[in-house]
Amino acid sequence: MSILVTGGAGFIGSHTCVELLNAGYEIVVLDNFLNSSPESLRRVEGLTGKKVKVYEVDLLDKDKVDLVFEENQIEAVIHFAGLKAVGESVELPIYYYHNNITGTLILLEVMKKHNVKHIVFSSSATVYGTHATVPLVEDAPLGATNPYGSTKLMIEQILRDVYQSDKSWSIALLRYFNPIGAHSSGEIGEDPKGIPNNLMPYITQVAAGKREKLSVFGNDYPTEDGTGVRDYIHVVDLAVGHLKALEKIKSSTGVEAYNLGTGVGYSVLDLVNAFEEATGVKIPFQITDRRAGDIATCYASPNKAKEELGWSAEKGIYDMCKDSWKWQSSNPNGYEN
Repeated sequence: MSILVTGGAGFIGSHTCVELLNAGYEIVVLDNFLNSSPESLRRVEGLTGKKVKVYEVDLLDKDKVDLVFEENQIEAVIHFAGLKAVGESVELPIYYYHNNITGTLILLEVMKKHNVKHIVFSSSATVYGTHATVPLVEDAPLGATNPYGSTKLMIEQILRDVYQSDKSWSIALLRYFNPIGAHSSGEIGEDPKGIPNNLMPYITQVAAGKREKLSVFGNDYPTEDGTGVRDYIHVVDLAVGHLKALEKIKSSTGVEAYNLGTGVGYSVLDLVNAFEEATGVKIPFQITDRRAGDIATCYASPNKAKEELGWSAEKGIYDMCKDSWKWQSSNPNGYEN
């Protein structure tokens, strides 16, 4: 029996594949490689000494998705596949809704056909919107502020409705906070296409000389240094969280949401300072205007995941910075080396 990993060549997916293989699972990866590289999976094989069965398939192609289930004994699904850039989602909402939601509906239809009813879904802290108080708990009010977040929120509701219609399903909704870091080997990491949307890859590209300086969006928030505070989590801790969720859904039914974060907030300048301390590399930056929709402070309460999954983040901010830099400095052009 195998675990199907959709989007398994991506940043979080590839790290989760390593943890699954090291834990003794057999995996099948489905990925269209739109925002990822087959090289990441070759490196997963190198790190684990195990082969990965890979299908270059888009979830919108129902016949090919069905073939993956026909050709493999799938026990459960970890669903990462989807478009994920907030800014792009505002510019291209139809594209995002069609890709993320229709792709998930097709996946669920095929799962139902093959009687596969265990799924771990890659959700996001964006489902909490801007009004919930920190630390964020799973039963806080929900409400996304952009099309990307809305697709995550809608898929969560779809999965809840699937369970209501058939109580034999078992579903975990994992709400990520801000994944950074990389595998400690430097072999796999975050490889954004074009200008990075996220803070850490931008910092590492400035450190590598690929970008002149970092733009810090606003220093007038009601925080200790005026810059936005976020809950950063090491991608390997996040990957381990998926294994814990997988163990949970294999032994129970129901649908539950879990925050995957550290419960600690760091400001933008905290992260810059930690990176400089961990690596010895100076990061020039400039303060610019706030971005629309950004909030001052966002961090998780990870208590539910600790109590129900037996999971908690273990790696600190210096590990996140050190491992991010090892990946970037070892792979200045990402997987295109």
